[in-house]
Amino acid sequence: MSSSLNCIGDVKASRREFLKVSGLALGAAAVPAWLLELEAAEAEAVDKGKLADAALSAARTLRASYADIRINRYRNENIFTREKQVQQVSRTQSFGCGVRVLLKGTWGFASSHKVTAEEVRRITLQAIEIAQANAAYQRKPFTLAPVTKVATSWRSNFEKDPFDIPLEDKIGFLLKLNEAALKVKGVNFINSSLAFVNEQKFFASSEGSRIEQYIIRSFPNFNVTAVDSVKGDFQSRRSLGGPQGMGYEYAEKYPWLAEAEQAGNEAVEKLKAKPVEPGKYDLVLHPTHLWLTIHESTGHSTELDRALGWEADYAGTSFLTPDKTGKFQFGSKIINMVADRTQKAGLATVGYDDDGVPAQRWHLVREGVFVDWQTTRELASLVGQKTSYGCCHADSWGSVPFPRMPNVSLEPSKEKITVDALLAGVKNGILIYGDGSYSIDQQRYNFQFGGQTFWEIKNGKKGAMLRDVAYQSRTPDFWGACDAIGGEATYELNGSFFDGKGEPGQSNAVSHGCPAARFRQITVLNTAPAAGRS
Repeated sequence: MSSSLNCIGDVKASRREFLKVSGLALGAAAVPAWLLELEAAEAEAVDKGKLADAALSAARTLRASYADIRINRYRNENIFTREKQVQQVSRTQSFGCGVRVLLKGTWGFASSHKVTAEEVRRITLQAIEIAQANAAYQRKPFTLAPVTKVATSWRSNFEKDPFDIPLEDKIGFLLKLNEAALKVKGVNFINSSLAFVNEQKFFASSEGSRIEQYIIRSFPNFNVTAVDSVKGDFQSRRSLGGPQGMGYEYAEKYPWLAEAEQAGNEAVEKLKAKPVEPGKYDLVLHPTHLWLTIHESTGHSTELDRALGWEADYAGTSFLTPDKTGKFQFGSKIINMVADRTQKAGLATVGYDDDGVPAQRWHLVREGVFVDWQTTRELASLVGQKTSYGCCHADSWGSVPFPRMPNVSLEPSKEKITVDALLAGVKNGILIYGDGSYSIDQQRYNFQFGGQTFWEIKNGKKGAMLRDVAYQSRTPDFWGACDAIGGEATYELNGSFFDGKGEPGQSNAVSHGCPAARFRQITVLNTAPAAGRS
């Protein structure tokens, strides 16, 4: 729920009337400051400890073997501009609670935007009733891996809270970015945006944990377009700097203006770039591109619930299965993939997951061999593990927590290998920057990936720009073809604000760090329509 619909407790009729008549308008403009302040005051006034006691006491009385409550407040701000104009400013807030119970090995969940003791007891009873109804279809009772109880608070790593920065400063940043791109001769259009997310999360369980977390994420973004009106062609280049688990300092420290100007030049250059000739090429993939291939081929394939078929009706399955753990050759021996919920600036970085499990770092692939899964408290025992890796997450107080991807990253080489060193070993290849369109099958096995910019590699040197490039492979073949990985200096963190999964659908933010890397003899296609090829 956004501020245009959200309410908690007993709210005055005048406010209800205001929301009724103005709710649609608020979605297209900034929510009035007084309304944000009112909701913030209402959230601060809630005694979360007493509400947790009410829910957990009711759950015990109703004979639940386990229960937890999440009382969360979410804030979002989005600013959109185009050329010299502000197109939209959107501010939303959401505050509510969700109660989860385990009754005879079966889950029940209920939630409400009213955060009062009476309402908490009501939704706890509703969760029990849902668990009782679900029990008729439960094939095997769930058991939870143990977790140590903890009472603590945690804040993500940021310097400047973006919600404390004046709106005019943010708009000024975007318009300067647009100006930097538009000064490039041949650039016709640019749109840019800023997105900020704040999650204020409270978790309490019947096992004694009490956890509060304050999380900030930021996402500057732009897209530059150049048009050749004579040929009827247009080309674009999006920003390469992706979203980060950082504050407003990200907008100030990253060289956004320089990148916008570079993007303008590259969009113009793409209009004259020569089409790629299909065939087998050695690829050098920049981390601004490779992160998405990691996400789709490795991040999703190592989700245990997917491998067990729990997501088969929507998100698919996985070519990896539990019997392959510790045995399957996922890639070459230099491939080491880590899952990490502690990674600095990671979008999926937290102090604790929505099971109350502390954030951790572990290997999914070690020296090319698939060795482990992403797990939650209910999944761990299914693969013989005694504890959870802390991958439980819900995108709202009103959503059911379930397994979600942590930050999944490719470790860099311990040697000081540069991008130029990777290029030096290529006689005929392609260097790719930025993520583009992609396609991958439901088992995360066969895939095709595009990018933002493509450059010839001839006899170890970066050459002319190419266009209409995509490559195809199978996950183990692709990672098996990796023969060189860049050092720490080539490592970058990228990711997505919007990783979808589940029914009803939920969105998770997740990062993927990686160095530049080289892959031998990968199939490359020309993606231009047949009539448009030279």
